[in-house]
Amino acid sequence: MTDLQIDQSVIDTAARLLEEGELVAFPTETVYGLGADAENPAAVAAIYAAKGRPQDHPVIVHLAPEAPLDYWACDIPPEAGALAAAFWPGPLTMILKRAPNIPDAVSGGQDTVGLRCPSHPVALALLRAFKGGKGGIAAPSANKFGHVSPTLADHVIDEFAMDDTVAMVLDGGPSQVGIESTIVDLSRLDTLGPVLLRPGHISAEAIAAVIDRMPAAADAAAPRASGTLESHYAPHTPVAMQERAVLLETIEQLHAAGRKVALIHVSTMPETHAAQRLPPRPAGFAHALYAALRAMDGQGADVILVESPPQQGEWLGVNDRLRRAAHGSTGIVHGLLNSRPNV
Repeated sequence: MTDLQIDQSVIDTAARLLEEGELVAFPTETVYGLGADAENPAAVAAIYAAKGRPQDHPVIVHLAPEAPLDYWACDIPPEAGALAAAFWPGPLTMILKRAPNIPDAVSGGQDTVGLRCPSHPVALALLRAFKGGKGGIAAPSANKFGHVSPTLADHVIDEFAMDDTVAMVLDGGPSQVGIESTIVDLSRLDTLGPVLLRPGHISAEAIAAVIDRMPAAADAAAPRASGTLESHYAPHTPVAMQERAVLLETIEQLHAAGRKVALIHVSTMPETHAAQRLPPRPAGFAHALYAALRAMDGQGADVILVESPPQQGEWLGVNDRLRRAAHGSTGIVHGLLNSRPNV
């Protein structure tokens, strides 16, 4: 994204709005974030209100590359510095012990805080302009809570078009990664070691290659973290994910029952009411996934069927998002086959 033109006057205006306690949506390499001054509890509360976000669900604080980590966190292990050197700016969030001076509004009342430095040039320009590069911007995804994360400025505008809670939306083009950052918990290294709370573009293997310790799977005592609820990233239309052989049969049955099917797929598939074929590589699939879900959501289908991607390591982040998007939709296909379509 080196050819992206950044208007510094626009960036300065956005930074000023944040300093005044307003909400500003901005692009990151993962998804668009809904930002507020992380040290202003009233501004952070406005994020929760705008999104309809549960008060105990923490947000991630975004920092400029030059921001001092020890202002935001305490008891920082050497592993945090190693991971920051390897992956920041980039799509990695680290969970660390929250410094006493940081309000608990950003951590949902926990003694930990999620920190990351994004790599999108607009996000970096904003972070460097905000409080002279020393401030932190609390920014969950810029959408209503639980809905599909936005990867375009227009997605943000669509989410908040009916209210005036967002003072400004910075347009940085499409998000390049397309799914949220990897989250690794480093707050319990002495007892459990690193723990992978949310998979993403940066794999557990890549983390292990830096700190010589493979992150464990999330456990019941893990800190609450953004985007880790069982139901998340979901369009309004029900989602069902199936292997190709089952999917072909399901499409045939739903068509016979008079149902409208939207389809997200990789391999060759029969014609449906609406369809989008995504790239067969994990990075390309992730980049296109949320935009595809949003597009399919507006097609008037009874269900969005998704062809299950491979299950191996590089697809872990994609499968995590799809599983959460489809959570609660168990039995949706059976229900559609055994009830009459609306006419």
